[in-house]
Amino acid sequence: MSDTASLNYRQASFFKSAAKLSQCPENEGREVAFAGRSNAGKSSALNALTGSNKLARTSKTPGRTQLINFFQVQDDVFLVDLPGYGYAKVPEAMKKEWQHHMTDYLERRDALVGLVLLMDIRHPMKEFDQMMLNWSVSANLPLHILLTKADKLKQGAAKQVLNKLKQDLARFPLVSTQLFSSLKRSGVDQLAAKLDEWFLALEFDDFGQEQCGEEE
Repeated sequence: MSDTASLNYRQASFFKSAAKLSQCPENEGREVAFAGRSNAGKSSALNALTGSNKLARTSKTPGRTQLINFFQVQDDVFLVDLPGYGYAKVPEAMKKEWQHHMTDYLERRDALVGLVLLMDIRHPMKEFDQMMLNWSVSANLPLHILLTKADKLKQGAAKQVLNKLKQDLARFPLVSTQLFSSLKRSGVDQLAAKLDEWFLALEFDDFGQEQCGEEE
């Protein structure tokens, strides 16, 4: 891969689904995981990024993503759709099982080079979001927050939410954030640039062991 190249996320295609860590693809290459509450618009964001309405499964019923889904961008680059959290109408035991497997993935997946955390801009930093933030900071893993459904607020109000969150998170150099709207397809280029930064601009001393600098 060239350090100056940009990846073509529009060529992403479904690769594999896994119910647990042992079913995931080989733990090599580079991958970025997308996480968020079940109503945060995670599948819609993946579809907007890849220019497809069908790549990631969307539903009017939140919480339909029950597996870890891998989408291949190129030979050694993957986008990973993690199970949504919160609103799925399934037994509590099943929810706990999903979260167990997701935690397994986050803590033991060496190929993981970054995490995209999606939050509905009208309801940012809920308990799950804070948990994912704390985990990424403790793991020294780059985190990029998408404030989704930005079209639901007026421009001034949306920027106010963004600026407040940036101020609150300023002490975390590996955390960045942006506005995003799948409906308006706004913020897609900024997200792609962040993914390129993670996939292409990381300097590896050993394959899979990234050396991360601070955010600009």
